Amino acid sequence: MMGKTPKRELTIKRRDLMLGMAAGSAGAALGLHSSTAYADSHAQELIKSHGYSFFGDLKYPPDFSHFSYVNPNAPKGGQITLSTRGTFDGFNRWAWRGSPETNSSVVGEAMFAEMPWGGPAPADSLTDSYCLIAREIEYPKSKEWCVFHMRKDVVFRDGSPLRAQDAAFTHNLFLEQGIRSYARSVKERIEAVEVIDDHTVRFKFVDGISRRSLIDQVGGTPILSEQWYKQTGERLDEPSIQSPMGSGPYQVGDYEFNRYVVYERNPNYWGWDHPANIGRHNFDRIRIEYFADATAEFEAFKSGEVNFRQEGSSKRWATGYNFASLDSGHVKKESIPDGTAPNNSGIIFNTLRAPLDNRDVRHALSLAFNFEWTRESLQFDLTTQRNSFVQNQDWEAKGVPEGDELAFLQGLGSVVPPDMLTEPAVMPHTSRKDKPSDRRNKREAFRLLKAAGWSVDGKGHMVDEQGARMTLNFLVITSWDDTRKAIIETYSKTLEGWGIKVNASAVDSAQGQQRFLDKDYDLIYTRILTFSTVGTGLKQLFASETAEVSSYNPAALRSPVVDAIIEAALKAETRAAEITSLKALDRALRYERIIAHAGFVPEYWVSYFDMFEKPENLPPLALGALDFWWFNQEKYDALKSAGVLR
Repeated sequence: MMGKTPKRELTIKRRDLMLGMAAGSAGAALGLHSSTAYADSHAQELIKSHGYSFFGDLKYPPDFSHFSYVNPNAPKGGQITLSTRGTFDGFNRWAWRGSPETNSSVVGEAMFAEMPWGGPAPADSLTDSYCLIAREIEYPKSKEWCVFHMRKDVVFRDGSPLRAQDAAFTHNLFLEQGIRSYARSVKERIEAVEVIDDHTVRFKFVDGISRRSLIDQVGGTPILSEQWYKQTGERLDEPSIQSPMGSGPYQVGDYEFNRYVVYERNPNYWGWDHPANIGRHNFDRIRIEYFADATAEFEAFKSGEVNFRQEGSSKRWATGYNFASLDSGHVKKESIPDGTAPNNSGIIFNTLRAPLDNRDVRHALSLAFNFEWTRESLQFDLTTQRNSFVQNQDWEAKGVPEGDELAFLQGLGSVVPPDMLTEPAVMPHTSRKDKPSDRRNKREAFRLLKAAGWSVDGKGHMVDEQGARMTLNFLVITSWDDTRKAIIETYSKTLEGWGIKVNASAVDSAQGQQRFLDKDYDLIYTRILTFSTVGTGLKQLFASETAEVSSYNPAALRSPVVDAIIEAALKAETRAAEITSLKALDRALRYERIIAHAGFVPEYWVSYFDMFEKPENLPPLALGALDFWWFNQEKYDALKSAGVLR
């Protein structure tokens, strides 16, 4: 897209990926009170810990006081105001209809700590989770089950106690009313949930399956109030103007539908002094202003109505930041290094729909995208060509497979296409940058299309063997910014020049969201989440079993080799083996040609009024502006005195 794109329309938070959109459900109280009751007949070694890593190693010891990257003395207070585009009509993040407020899941917490606004906690480890609502996790080396021993001081925002019964209820609630791909996945992996007592809950996993992500999954599920759901009659699958009853540090305060929402500090929050929370959740209020278009949104920032902005437009970053408050130094503009693999923005092909179910057709259509021209003409030479689904990470596939990766792929048998074993990993094509359409790429595209049964008729139309014209529907949303729309328009004109009819009329956010969920499109310019570890969440991103229903898989990819790689990867027992399998996955995804990759920016582009501060050394896995930045009251007062802020 246009650099580091704000996580807004048609996106899924990393937390939602880890949870598969979250789950919960009540099990029978069995009256078991001793951990010895959990051990099977061939007594195993039991592990009790303050956190969990599949590989058994944790960065932070049991007595850690805070995550190393936070400022433990960060002051609390103030308001940070951000913006987004689109609309919202409720606060049930998990509803399948309507337009829920994007951040409305922040009210919930889980057994393990996380970043409620998106991202991992801690933000300096890919593999660690630390107890939050749980005070301790217990499990055998075989990981056949796990028990969470919960804190007794946790309360929901209404002050009512959070119990093991609520954790079990939420598990079942998500199975019964949650996203279909998640419910199916969980039912296949989690055999039962049992309430041992008010503060002890046990999850039993299905025999004979990979143990990857099982403990992470149940430990990352937000816990909601059973009593609240029963009293209100609310449903998880229905839109609602009510915010689900959670225990998190923020709650919904003031709001006006389609205009703004304020998340404010929870006065009943139990966990301010928890080590995983020290130096975090520092703002009293987090306000999000909604706008219909990008111009109005940016003007609101320039005027001070919005005071923090993460820029997603290379055009605006290059040409728009020339207003008085920036020139005077009252507004800061920074490029902050981003250590994560960028999400995979670009033109995505819906493989459920013919002719995009043909790999050669997808390859041909990707050749119509001219990155070099786009970079120079629309993105001010600020983006970098992407090669990989995991750009610049140790698990990026390179060259011809060899060593452990080759052995891994060979071990999968005939499901692996022979040329994947002998050819270098797919790399992006190159194009001339002097015009949008490159003749050399057009010739290669027409060769591929001819082999797939397509040709140009006497009218200049691209038709199949029955004479039917190739027609593609491109999903475009009115609130998208001008640069993204310009890229779509340029690409569509190139296809039209090839004789392919493209329907690309923009629709409003609500209609666009529903069409996205229904996969009612041939082409869409959005993103596919990246990956850094192996887990069952990969199945929601890429596996055939959830392709038609998973909102994480906009390409609806159904690939036997990708399925086989994921299954084999789930058996990895070391980080080295995990990295090998992730390289193979990157190679296979590139082979399938499901996206015409756009460029990326290896930085966060941020600008903000000079009243916010951040730790000196930011962690590699998150910017964390809403998580561990803080408000400086003296600087705010100075800006007010100078007349910079309203």
